[in-house]
Amino acid sequence: MPQSDDKSLIIDTVQLGRRFGSVKAVTELNLKIPHGQVVGFLGPNGAGKTTTIRMLCGSLMPTTGQAFVAGHDVVRDRLQAQRQIGYLPESAPLYTEMRVIELLKFRARLQGITGRRSKHLVSQAIRRCWLESVQRRPIGQLSKGYRQRVGLAAALLHEPPVVILDEPTSGLDPVQIREFRGLLRELAGTHTILLSTHILSEVEMTCDRVVIIAQGS
Repeated sequence: MPQSDDKSLIIDTVQLGRRFGSVKAVTELNLKIPHGQVVGFLGPNGAGKTTTIRMLCGSLMPTTGQAFVAGHDVVRDRLQAQRQIGYLPESAPLYTEMRVIELLKFRARLQGITGRRSKHLVSQAIRRCWLESVQRRPIGQLSKGYRQRVGLAAALLHEPPVVILDEPTSGLDPVQIREFRGLLRELAGTHTILLSTHILSEVEMTCDRVVIIAQGS
């Protein structure tokens, strides 16, 4: 299985690019992220952030170059690379008729997690994302802030080394944003986090390092 040569990097892209017809969405991107950092991926809307994230997550194939997550090539070893990632898109895909704990148990089964380990990891995700008070409530009754927490809990469920967040505070009120930042700081000690945003203050408050992208470069 293809692997990155640099074992110190949890995310490693080499001349990564993506075209849509004649449009270059991402151009020769060399992104090097070591273990344990919180990295802000900063750029205006349309800069290529989401396209890059979709390539890292294996849902969009690159036109040129390579990308590795935890040493695994995202094209040739896609399933192993995806197992290393917890991904929270801007609008978390949730089944709103399900209760919080039901959704997390369902997501655990999709990950092949069963029995005592499932019970432990679901309880851990609920605790880490401050969902104890709403775990029996239908997701459709929750505020946007709580839904984002549920989405993050689902992303963290299988204990991935890499957590990728795409505009995670979009649509949240100031109190919810402050709470979400606190949650990210708690996660920073045990995960490498790539935080995509167009808000500079978001990066300043939460990140160790910033990577700036504009017009795909």
